[in-house]
Amino acid sequence: MNLNPHALRRHLVDLASERYRAAGRFAYHFARGKLGGDPMFLTLLERGLIPDQARILDLGCGQGLLAAWLLAARQSHDAGQWPAGWPAPGQPADIRGVDLLASDIRRAQTALGAPARFELGDMRHVDYGQADVVVIMDVLHYIDVPSQDAVLRQVRAALPPHGVFITRVGDAGAGLAFRLSNWVDRTVAFFRGNGLPPIHGRPLHEWIRALESLGFRVETANMNGSLPFANVMLVARPS
Repeated sequence: MNLNPHALRRHLVDLASERYRAAGRFAYHFARGKLGGDPMFLTLLERGLIPDQARILDLGCGQGLLAAWLLAARQSHDAGQWPAGWPAPGQPADIRGVDLLASDIRRAQTALGAPARFELGDMRHVDYGQADVVVIMDVLHYIDVPSQDAVLRQVRAALPPHGVFITRVGDAGAGLAFRLSNWVDRTVAFFRGNGLPPIHGRPLHEWIRALESLGFRVETANMNGSLPFANVMLVARPS
């Protein structure tokens, strides 16, 4: 059965969030809210950014929503429920999630099993190993600029020539929209138990320049949905 994108989102939210019932009410409802409202998850599928049999490294993984989403997408596709003309979602070979928050890692481990695995760690210090896809969603701005650059160097070293780095950052040159984005980020971080961390933003052109200096070619896409924010998805591939 061919689904339109809106019907697909609703279906995938149901499939992915159901995994979190065993992890508690907060985990379940957080998954439904985040997956149902964040445009980036559907964009990953529509653009076919996750190749088949990819080794995925998800830094700042939270409670593992990316893994739950990708596994739900493959399940839906294999059941014949997918939009006509969309690329088939890849079956991940391995999804390794890393996060600083122990409670999120526990929720991820309770909700998800192989091929997903999760560990407590700081993306500034863990061994990245080798990955075909590295994803960092909405967390780079929580570390200072020298640390951001060090993380980007580690990402580049972990990727093969056919690899891809997917991240979402705030455009610090966007004025009020950037300040609104930061307010929401800090509010979410507080309620997830991370306190009120400082924000280390950069204008979009500086993010692009930092990636290009490491040998990436970079594509950008607005990733705010209908909200007045300053979020931009960067898709960076080795040149």
